[in-house]
Amino acid sequence: MTAVLEARSLDAGYGAGSTVVRSLDLEVHEGEIVALLGPNGAGKTTTLNTLCGELAPLGGDVVLHGRTVTGPLHERARLGLGLVAEERAVLTSMSVTDNLRVTRADPDRAFALFPELQAHARRQVGLLSGGQQQMLALAIALSRPTTVLLADELSLGLAPLIVDRLLRALRDAADSGVAVLLVEQHIAKAMAVADRAYVMRRGQIEVSGTATELRGRLVEIQESYLEAHPTTISNGSAPA
Repeated sequence: MTAVLEARSLDAGYGAGSTVVRSLDLEVHEGEIVALLGPNGAGKTTTLNTLCGELAPLGGDVVLHGRTVTGPLHERARLGLGLVAEERAVLTSMSVTDNLRVTRADPDRAFALFPELQAHARRQVGLLSGGQQQMLALAIALSRPTTVLLADELSLGLAPLIVDRLLRALRDAADSGVAVLLVEQHIAKAMAVADRAYVMRRGQIEVSGTATELRGRLVEIQESYLEAHPTTISNGSAPA
């Protein structure tokens, strides 16, 4: 199976002497969710920022649809790459409808994905709840011609029911053919929707495998690699 998005021997960071990610090999295929897991500081967000073009690689290559890409995010977006960052990149001074318009998203598609937003179409986004804002951010990404979606901590600060709603939308998108790379603090919830996973620690991949294989090792992975309390497995919550 040909990868839609790849990192090949990728080194990433914030300039000379500050390499965070080292020799990373990662791939995401059409129609699957790949979870990228790890403790805070492991290099997950740095990886996503390099894959999307916000950071230039310090070494190695980013390959999108079979070709090496070096341009910024807006150029990669034209090739089908979408990003939903933890900052909820929506225009809070504008209405929901205007957010969809200026981002060239399809309103009908967006409201079909999240009917909850329809009643707030003319409402200023800054007046919406955090969950509704994250729904809008994801709706914008998925109602454009996105073939690869990078999602960074969708659940940050949100109630479990909202998290489930967002992750279900990601699963539906993957089932329709979108390739999804998901960084997520809720380990059990991420593994419930993922097809494969990579576990990072100190800027390198420590464990990888199918979700089916790794679900049986959650306690081991949690204790050995994620450096968090095992209760995060049973109740679906984890520290930010």
